[in-house]
This record gives sequence, C-alpha cells and structure tokens, in this order.
Amino acid sequence: MIVLLLAFLGGVFTLFSPCILPVLPFVFARAGRSFARSTVPMLLGLAASFTVVATLAAVGGGWVVRANQYGRLAALVVLALFGVSLLSPRLAAWFARPLTRLGQRMLPAARPDSIPRAFGLGAGIGLVWAPCAGPILGIVLTTAALRGANVTTTLLLLTYALGAGAALAIALLAGGQLAVLLRRLPGMGEMLRRLAGVAVLAGVVAIASGLDTGVLTRWSLPSTTHAEQALMDHLQPIPAARAAPASGALDDEGGMPSLAGATGWINTAPLTRAALRGKVVLVDFWTYSCINCLRALPYVKAWAAKYRDHGLVVIGVHSPEFAFEKDPANVAAAVKRLGIAFPVAIDSNYAIWQGFDNQYWPADYFIDAHGRIRHHTYGEGGYREGEDAIRTLLAQAGQTSLPTGYVDPNARGAEAPDSGDPARSPETYVGYARSAHFASGQIAHDEAFDYRTPARLAANQWGLAGRWTLHAQAAVLDAPGGSITYRFRGRDLHLVLGPGSDGKPVRFHISLDGAPPGADHGMDTDAQGNGTVTTQRLYQLVRQAGDATHPRTFTITFDDPGVHAYAFTFG
Repeated sequence: MIVLLLAFLGGVFTLFSPCILPVLPFVFARAGRSFARSTVPMLLGLAASFTVVATLAAVGGGWVVRANQYGRLAALVVLALFGVSLLSPRLAAWFARPLTRLGQRMLPAARPDSIPRAFGLGAGIGLVWAPCAGPILGIVLTTAALRGANVTTTLLLLTYALGAGAALAIALLAGGQLAVLLRRLPGMGEMLRRLAGVAVLAGVVAIASGLDTGVLTRWSLPSTTHAEQALMDHLQPIPAARAAPASGALDDEGGMPSLAGATGWINTAPLTRAALRGKVVLVDFWTYSCINCLRALPYVKAWAAKYRDHGLVVIGVHSPEFAFEKDPANVAAAVKRLGIAFPVAIDSNYAIWQGFDNQYWPADYFIDAHGRIRHHTYGEGGYREGEDAIRTLLAQAGQTSLPTGYVDPNARGAEAPDSGDPARSPETYVGYARSAHFASGQIAHDEAFDYRTPARLAANQWGLAGRWTLHAQAAVLDAPGGSITYRFRGRDLHLVLGPGSDGKPVRFHISLDGAPPGADHGMDTDAQGNGTVTTQRLYQLVRQAGDATHPRTFTITFDDPGVHAYAFTFG
C-alpha cells in the first residue's frame, strides 16, 4: 500500500514539473466543458493508454518501444488536427467529415462533450506523455521490471497515471471556472478558442522536437526530485537495523520461504528447507554489479568463515538487476572473482525474491534452527546488529564456545565502505527505461544517434558525445571515440560496463576536470586514466585521495566501439 501511495503521489508531482508543460495545452483546451462527460473520460483515456504502453515497455523489450514510436506519431498528427480545428470552425467541420466516415471519433465536432471522443483524445495524450523519471517513477519502473507483466505491474503504473490525472483534474476545475468567466466578455470565447489552438500546436511541436524529454527534463530536476526523495524517505525509509538483545528475545517474522525457485546453484548441490532444518541460516540477497552489495559482501564472507564450524549456513541469493546478470556463466565468474565460497542460489526469475517479499539489494534474513525468520537488515550497515543476531541464534541452537568480537574485513577497492557523504551524487541509470539527469537532448530509443554533450553541466547531470544507441537498460557505443561526461560529487565513481557482443576488450581513458586523474584514479584505472573493459561488471574509475566535497567533471572516452554502459554509482 505504501508503494501504491508513493506511485499516486509521484503522479501528482508531475503537475509541478516542467515535463508536463507540452501536455497542458491539450488538456486545458477543453477547460470549461462538462467535467463528467469531458474531463473525466479524457483523463481516464490518458491513464489507460499510458498504463498499457508503459507496462509493455517495462517488460516487453525493444519492439514495444519501436511500435510506440509509430503510435506517438499517429497521436501527434491527430492532436495537431485538433489544434488546427480550434483555430477555425470551418476547418474543424472539414476535418471531422472524413474522420467520422472512418469511425475515428477523436476530434470534437458536433458534440463537443462526447464521452468516446474525450476518451480518445485522452488516449492520444497518453501516447505522447513522457513524464520525467524522478525517484518515484524509478521505483515504479523497477518494480514493474522485477515483477514482470502482472496485475501488480499494471496497478502501479495505472496508480501513477491516475495521480497525474487527479492533479490535472483539480487544475482543470480551477481553469474551467476562469474560462467560464472570461467567455462572458464580448468576443473573448472566440479568442480563447484560438489561443488554445495555438497552444496545442505549440505542444505538438515541443513533443515532436523532443523538448519534453530534453530541455524540460533538465529543468525538472531541481523542481521535484528533492521533494520526491524527501517524500520517499518519510513514507518508506530503509528500516534501520534493530539491535539483537542480549536476552535473545528476537521476534518471529514467519517461516523461511522455499528455495525451490532457484534456476541454478553454485558451490553446492540444491539446498532445501528440510535439509537446512537444525542449522542457523543467513540468506543474503545480492547482485554482482550492485555497489551496495559489494560493500556489504566482505562482512557476509567474514561471518561465513567465522561461524561455519559452529552451525551457520550462509546462502547468497543472486537476484539480477540487469539482463547480463541473468547469465549463469557471468554469475559463476563473479562468484569466483569475488572469492565467495558459500552456496549461491541463482534467482534469475526472482522466485526466491518474491517468496521473501524482498525489496532491497542487499538484504539479509537471519533464520533460526527451526526454520523461522528472526531478524533482518536492509541495505548497508547494521553489521554489529547482524553479528549479534547470528550469535544469539547459534546459542539458542545449542552452540557453545562461540567466537567473540566483531568481524573487521578491512575491505579495499570497490568493497571498501562508502564515504558517508550524504550529498554525493545519486545512482544514475544510462538506459532510457530509468534514465534521469540526461543533458544531451532527445533520446532516440533503440536507434543509433549522434549525441553532443553541452559545454557546461549542472551538478548530477550527464551527457553523451559520439554515436550511441540507447536501449532500455544500456547505452551502446557504435563508433570509436564516443564519451560519457558526468558532473558528480563523491569520493568514488563507479560505472557498470560491459564489452560488445563479440566480447572483445574495449580500451578507455578517463579525465577529471579535463586532466588525467593522477592519485585520484580508481582500482580499474591507472594514474593516466587508462583502463580496459573486459567483462560485464562494476568498474571503479575514481577514488579521490583528497577533498571530495566539491563537484568535479568526469569524462570517460572509449577508443573502441561496442561498449555497453549501464549505471553510475558513487561512494
């Protein structure tokens, strides 16, 4: 219910974002008409078409996006005709005749308050509406991608669209009253209709030129992102780890869900709840390109080694975020590279994730010898509380002479703890499905396009230069010499990268404020900024040695084509 409330309020927030501006003329052109017969059907049409297209796009792949491009084009043509019809009643009648004969009833003609026509107009608006990808929409789309095409996916997206529709309805009610008052003035009704026609055509031009997904998206960042994030933190904060009382009075949070949904196992034969009965079990949800998971992993490995001979079984559940993380060979390679010796369940279909009703990477569930969940921690941190819970459950299972003290992994590189800077740049996805803060203009979905990075970037903005193809999850470089630039703040900068489909290594070099990184290079670059993409994983490109509280401009340039860029994270 909290996620549904967030989705609804996220839709409401779109009214305060410049991204909504190109859509407003279509909506307000019908101000002053019947609320029940015109406004409500139009907004329901908007919500319905957006929900259908967004659901398919979130789970269906590139073909849905390409098909929607044609739908957007058709909708823009119809909306342009709608705008022209507002300029001239004679043209409106002329346009309406053939459309009526064909049964297309999207233009208002003899019956301006026709419910089917209002719904059809709203459906057209829904096809061209491109809301800014703020934090709340990011949660909605992530949940949709994880859960696939089901009732939950559609309900979340519909709730988001209904939130936007509710905000527009309130605005229309106020605008309608103003329109009624103005129409009472001599000649004002005709003037308002023509002004609405001009505004509608301006909206069509803005959307067709990509203004809604380019310049307006950049303007929208400061207007709603901080408000959305504050709302999320208030309604759905990541729960803090709870202390494990010395008395052992841990809560009973229910039985351990089944592990039968695993699509494969590493370091072990398949494990079952029955086989684990009598053991204390730690289930750790992770994915190998997640920086938060990598920083928590040293503690999980240390616990597994410290308490292995005292009855603790650690199970890593690898639930992927990106498509390449579903490849069992990639997961096996990551397990070997990261030195993970405990059992790992490959959860590529999210069956175990959904069984635990999990929502976070990483997440740890502490299970007693009777198969009951007794403690959990979400996200990074809470390591002492987690180790206290392990010792408590082992003691309750009859284990004695348990090791004392707390593990101190002293991890390095990408696994080292973060800087703790609350103002560091946010996780930023490069693929268009969850892209935000993009500064290189319109995104050409699944098509090669020549991008340019603006000369100046605001904080947390990023851009592309060169010929790239943007897909839902990644940007793919089509020609050598392409680059990505990010204006960031943070001690560490990481970027999830992978080579092309041919697997050939991709050489790159980075710069900070136009110069080689020197002592600020990361573990995957040298002092001159050189590095190579050899496999699909998270690369640490910057680890600042000095003051990291000021924004810096990072650029990575690729000498070879084919690289896949997925997401930035910061530490």
